[in-house]
Amino acid sequence: MAKLAFLGLGVMGYPMAGHLLKKGGHDVTVYNRTAAKSAQWAKEYGGKSAPTPREAVKDCELVMMCVGNDDDVRSVVYGDDGALAGMKKGSILVDHTTASAIIAREIDARCKEKGIGFVDAPVSGGQAGAQNGQLGIMCGGDEATFAKAKPVLDLYAKMCALIGPAGSGQLTKMVNQIAIAGLLQGLSEGLNFAKRAGLDVEKVIGVISKGAAQSWQMENRWKAMNEVKFDGFGFAVDWMRKDLGICLQEAGKNGARLPATALIDQFYAQVQARGGKRWDTCALMHLLAKD
Repeated sequence: MAKLAFLGLGVMGYPMAGHLLKKGGHDVTVYNRTAAKSAQWAKEYGGKSAPTPREAVKDCELVMMCVGNDDDVRSVVYGDDGALAGMKKGSILVDHTTASAIIAREIDARCKEKGIGFVDAPVSGGQAGAQNGQLGIMCGGDEATFAKAKPVLDLYAKMCALIGPAGSGQLTKMVNQIAIAGLLQGLSEGLNFAKRAGLDVEKVIGVISKGAAQSWQMENRWKAMNEVKFDGFGFAVDWMRKDLGICLQEAGKNGARLPATALIDQFYAQVQARGGKRWDTCALMHLLAKD
């Protein structure tokens, strides 16, 4: 049993923190910006909550966090009440936030100054993956730190791999989001074509999902897309736009051309304008089915 902390109890962090206690049997303390959420988690799982990141991480060997963006990361990590103010030398900070490679390298440098290990470890798999402990975790950091953290991360991972030095996890998540955006646009166009051609969409998916066109998005999102219903589940359009913004910003620095990604980002802006800020990312279909 290890003493752990988890900072940030959103739709991903809440169940992830639960696995640490429920599956791992660890001593877990949580922090959330909204204290009521921390209290709810502690009541549900039997763990503890703390009013600040600094208090939550006291004496912890490993600290995981999952918040919204670069600014949120800084607000939780830095300052008198931040995580770094309370973490002990030799402990490890793991950031599951989908953020920039810039913030990952920045936090890594600050951690090194204090003798603290750091792993940037964004996840993929959505809310269902977090709840079922079946996330893909792409990590950046040094091998020794990753090796210490991995047994704990495996409690909610289907796959957890070290890609390279600090920032590599975030860069890999960018690849993930670029690929998903393209997949969803292609799937939207294909399904819309099938419907307008008068085909039985369920039969179409039954066949093509067993061939080269198969994908997680196809198998898990085709029904919602066919019904043009995107509420109450999945990964929100607002979050995808945040992520694609990070991808486009990074591409501007490394010279990668992302013409389709830039276009799909604008399609998502149109979905937002239609009231779909919290719809699942498969809502690209709305622009084709509700024209």
